Amino acid sequence: MQTPAVRAALANISRICPGFLPRQVLREGSRHILIAGTIGRAPVVAKCLAPQALRSEHAEQLIERFHHEVSVYRAFVRHRPPVRLPRLVAADHERCVLVMERVPGRQAARERHPVSAPTPGELRAVLGSIRSLNLWRPPTDVFGKPLDYQLEISRFHSVGQLTDRDASDLRALLHGLAGSPLQLCHGDALLGNILLAPSGPVLVDWEQAGWYLPGYDLAVLWSVLSGDSAARRQISQLAQSGGTVARDAFLVNLVLVLMREIRLHDVPGAGEEQRIMIRRLYDDAALARRAVRTAVGTR
Repeated sequence: MQTPAVRAALANISRICPGFLPRQVLREGSRHILIAGTIGRAPVVAKCLAPQALRSEHAEQLIERFHHEVSVYRAFVRHRPPVRLPRLVAADHERCVLVMERVPGRQAARERHPVSAPTPGELRAVLGSIRSLNLWRPPTDVFGKPLDYQLEISRFHSVGQLTDRDASDLRALLHGLAGSPLQLCHGDALLGNILLAPSGPVLVDWEQAGWYLPGYDLAVLWSVLSGDSAARRQISQLAQSGGTVARDAFLVNLVLVLMREIRLHDVPGAGEEQRIMIRRLYDDAALARRAVRTAVGTR
């Protein structure tokens, strides 16, 4: 049964792809609508900003992110990245429609914080893809800097998630990282944004791609793999393999990512499973804070 939102999305898709034949609504959420279909014999997926999102208080930010993702896909046509991603078919910047190749494969995890992690072999493949992306050096003006680190520290400090000492320590590490090369990151490297295809991992949802301090994608992965200590060790070793600068950058990223996860999940009415996850996030944040303090003390 087509809802008004899906019908509106289909009308916008048809404007840029008249030959689009819808097959299945993959997702109808408050932010995005995903519709699988075909153009000729080619399987495609259309991603649209939901009408509900356009009426929300965060509409401006959501539109900006969607425009950014369209720009990223267009940039990838001119500058081909060393990782697998869906091929761009068509896009409508004004109506927030993105039509991409549909890649066969399954999500590396369905949950944001999965109970069971990917197999060691799958994790190696995922880390290999992320590493390839992070080492890639496209022209610096092609991608922006989505994260204002000083602003993020101030924001979490102002709401009490970071103490005065925490904020001071993070700023000290940031000061030491001034002038260090940034790294191209996916920006939202959750396992749900990685498809495990026969040809290898495929990265999707590029809304937050851009230049970050080194190790941002690895910090995101570390933050959601609380149930797999071996995977976390592997990620930490990889993140710190570049020496002190890489270690400090990873720690700054990790604290900010964990603060965001706590803010996202620590809400009234959480169920028992979510409360357990929240406790783990607080434990992880305490561990990361101590590591930052140690790093500042050894500078």
